[in-house]
Amino acid sequence: MIAAAWATAGAATVQQESTAVNAVVDQFHKAAAAADEPQYFGLMAPDFVFLGTDATERWDLTAFRAFVHPYFSKGTGWTFTPHDRHVTISPAGDAAWFDEKLDSASYGDCRGSGALEKVGGQWKMSLYNLTIPIPNSLAKTVVKMIREGK
Repeated sequence: MIAAAWATAGAATVQQESTAVNAVVDQFHKAAAAADEPQYFGLMAPDFVFLGTDATERWDLTAFRAFVHPYFSKGTGWTFTPHDRHVTISPAGDAAWFDEKLDSASYGDCRGSGALEKVGGQWKMSLYNLTIPIPNSLAKTVVKMIREGK
């Protein structure tokens, strides 16, 4: 029933929700760059998970906060400038997912993807996955380097 009601809400509602999701993801990046810990973690759902670029980096909210705090407490954040973001809103209007390209002075071209959920009527980040895309022409070389490094 919720999905049917959402479907009749129309394109304007979908656009409004997409705009709201974009605002949360933009705030997420701005808070990280500013090392604003209360703002950053205030955007996350209780079940938040962060997947980092290293295969060992899967942090729930508590573990991610423990990782981030030493950096942010010194005023050190990280800047990823997003562009080319695509947002999809679930048929029921209570979940969203996105992918985006990111520019980073440290890591060059990156990619982020994630999911948000409505918590208390507000969009909250429940998953963020940061990756460094590897060109297909370099993939076998990089895989070899990773295997040799273990």
